Order: sequence, then C-alpha cells, then structure tokens
Amino acid sequence: MSSSAESKMALAKTVLSTVGSVAATTMVVRTVANELLPPELYDYLFFGLKNLFSRFSNQLTMVIDEFDGLVNNEIYEAAEMYLGNKLSTNTRRVKISKPEKEKQFNITLERDEEMTDVYSGQKFQWVWLSKKVESKDFYNPRSMNSTLRSEVRSFELTFHKKNKDLVLNSYLPYIIEEAKLKKLENRAIKIHTVDYQSIYNLHDIWEAINLDHPATFETLAMDSELKDKIVKDLDRFVKRKDYYRKVGKAWKRGYLMYGPPGTGKSSLVAAMANYLNFDIYDLELTEVMRNSDLRRLLVATANKSILVVEDIDCTIDLQNNLANRTNDSPPDGSNQQETKVTLSGLLNFIDGLWSSCGDERIIIFTTNHIEKLDPALLRPGRMDMHIHLSYCTPSGFRLLAANYLETREHKLFKQIEELIETAMVTPAEVAEQLLKEDEVDVSLNGLISFLHVKIKEKEEAKSKKVEATELETNQKKESDEKGIEENLEEKKITK
Repeated sequence: MSSSAESKMALAKTVLSTVGSVAATTMVVRTVANELLPPELYDYLFFGLKNLFSRFSNQLTMVIDEFDGLVNNEIYEAAEMYLGNKLSTNTRRVKISKPEKEKQFNITLERDEEMTDVYSGQKFQWVWLSKKVESKDFYNPRSMNSTLRSEVRSFELTFHKKNKDLVLNSYLPYIIEEAKLKKLENRAIKIHTVDYQSIYNLHDIWEAINLDHPATFETLAMDSELKDKIVKDLDRFVKRKDYYRKVGKAWKRGYLMYGPPGTGKSSLVAAMANYLNFDIYDLELTEVMRNSDLRRLLVATANKSILVVEDIDCTIDLQNNLANRTNDSPPDGSNQQETKVTLSGLLNFIDGLWSSCGDERIIIFTTNHIEKLDPALLRPGRMDMHIHLSYCTPSGFRLLAANYLETREHKLFKQIEELIETAMVTPAEVAEQLLKEDEVDVSLNGLISFLHVKIKEKEEAKSKKVEATELETNQKKESDEKGIEENLEEKKITK
C-alpha cells in the first residue's frame, strides 16, 4: 500500500474518531444537563444552540398545528390522511384502524415517526409530534393549542428553502385535494353526540359512531310529491356555494319537521344524511348550560353535516327552566349570566354571526307541536323549509306493504286504504302491524283488525269529548242560573 493511501486512511480514522468523540461527549453533556439543570434553563440553552446552528442551514421547517385557534386546521387533517398512504420501507411505526362500515384501513403516523415524500422531484421530510401538557382548570377561548389540552399535536414539514413557493402554491394544495378524494372513497356516515365532560376540548367535544340507518327516500312512507320537493331542495342547496356567497348569505339551510309522533321525522333525517353523505350531529339542547357552550358546539361541527335538535317543542317548553338555571349557580352568584341558554342565544346559534363559521351545513329542528314554538324560530332564514309529516296515507301504506311484505297489489288493499283515511294512524303503527306476520294475508287481515280498533277508539274518544263538553256546558249553565237566583234573593232582602 502506498504512503498516500496510508495517509488518507489515517486521516479518515482520525476524523471518525473525532466525530465519535464529539457525539459521545454531546450525549453525555445533554444527559447530565437534562438531569441537573432546571427544565426551563435546559430548554433555553438547547433551543439557543439549535437556533444558532439553524442560521447556517439551508432547510426551512413549517409547523402545522392541529388547531388554528377555535377551528380545525385543514392542512393538519389533510396531511394526516395523505401521509397514511405514503408509507415507505423506512417507516417503522404506524397507527392503524378500520371502522366497521368503512371500506379501507385508516393508517396514520405514530408519534415522532418521520417519513420522506417526493413531489415534483423534490424531497420533503415529515414528522408527527405529540406533546403531553399539563391540564389546567381554566379555558383559553383563543386557542385549542393551549395548556388546557392534555396533548398538543402537530406536523413538522422540512424542505430546502428554495422550495418555499412550491410548497405554498402547489404541494400543500395538492395534499388537501388528495385527502378530500381519499376521504370520499373511505367515508362512512357517522352520527355524533356531545361528550359534556369534554365541553372545552374542541377535538373531543363530539363522540362519533358509524350510522347504520337503512332509510332512503325510496323507502320512506310519505307523500311522493313532498319527497320530490325535499330532494330537489337538497340538490339545489349543495350546488349553490357560489350563489350563497354572491348574495352574502351563510351556506346553510334550515328545515323544520313537524307532525305527530311516529310519522317518520327521524327516518327522514337519516334518509337526508344517506342521500347527501353528510354526518349527523345530534344535539340535546337541554343539556347545554351556556350560550358560549352552544357556540363552541357549532364551531366544532364539520362542514357537509346535518345538525339535529329533536323535539324542539320540549326544549322551548323548558325555556323558563333554562332561564332559571342561575338558581343552580354557586351561592356567591358568580358568572350568573353564563349559566343559562337563552332564546336569543339559540337564535344567534341558528342564523347569527356564529352560524357562518362553516359551509354546507344543514340545521334541522323536529317537533310534535309546531303551535308551541316561538314565531321567532319559524321565520325564513332560520327554518327555510317547513315539512309537515302527517298520518299514513294510502300511497304510504302501499310503499310500506312493498317494503315489508314485498307485495305491490292485493285484494285487501282497497279496504285497507279506505280504513286508513279514517283511522288516522302513523306510518310507524302500520309498519309495526306489518312486521308481526310473514304471511301476506295474515298480516293484512291483522292490519285491518288493528285499523277497526283504532277507528273505534277514535269514535269513543270523540264521544267522550262531546259528553265532557256537554257536561261542562250544563255545569256552567247551572252555575249561571244559581248565580242569577242568588242575586234575585239578595235584591229581595235589600228591599
């Protein structure tokens, strides 16, 4: 071996030895410092060193937090979904899940896991960070990335500084579009309910499970013209994003469904969700303690969703109770104004400034007694379309018979249709009768007997009502006559 080669080998050994010594020394110093120095001083020193070395680096790092103030960060959600499909052979740990009704596995990076993506011939380094933080008893309304959260999550995207414009103008928009397509492919409709224990945590305030409701507009036992009207209204709504923006209105739509119990209000909500592929957010309004909580619930709902408040008439009946919740506040009377939900807070929730925090949202109220509702809730702009769901009709019965008995024509249909027009029964009651028997003739005859019983009950109730009215009239008449006689007696005594 030549002296030149030996010299280079010796130099290489010296360099490697020096690098190894420096690395070892750095690790020892860092370990000792971590054990001996206060956390604040330790973070300050090493942040300063990191900042010093970064001045000489040609790399740029973008931090993508999970939340942007009070709302979800769209870039974070898109990156989470996008990167799950970009795993490489160097990826060591991932998280995997699959809800029952979704088509594919959901794969996301594990904490501190790094991966490299290539776009337009340029390399981009990603790392997912999750930092545990101490929970506090106070709530910071300006940011969900506050110390209130037990965990703060973010992505760090590192790339060459020359690619900054490429990232902002092309790479990130591309990731967002890819994530949207992936979400549509895998999406199962979910129904969300409020976790009141996490009312101050926007990430966990709604709990979701898959919605496995089979209702469709084809299976709903309701008037065909009304169904067509609702479908056309929904189609028009989802296509009018630019129109809503042009006329200066929030892109939302309000529906009020009213009618007796059992007429299919909940099934219609499910059919709308299945038709639009929208999630449902089920809000129990009587459990909400403050107007501010109501606003927080609204901003935590996703776009392309249906917010449902069922039996709003019961909620309005409790309006006085809601207003009197201050009686249950602490004895010192602190924060009394914030311990109630007011009607004005509900109205602002529907069509005030906060209702514009999101796009393509539908708000649905259901009620059994529309006459109990405050007129302020009913005007256009709040409830844009009123949908009356009444008792079962002959056409509704035929649809139920086709669905439950797979029968579209039968000799008993005419008799049943005549009885239904008189009996005033709900689609739910008819469906329950059809479920009792598998044999078509037996099932239909059972329905006929049921309808006769309902008609008889209706006539008896009407008769009792007439008798009660007559009795009340007679009692009033007797009372008036007695009063007249007493007045006459008093006049005689006076004379």
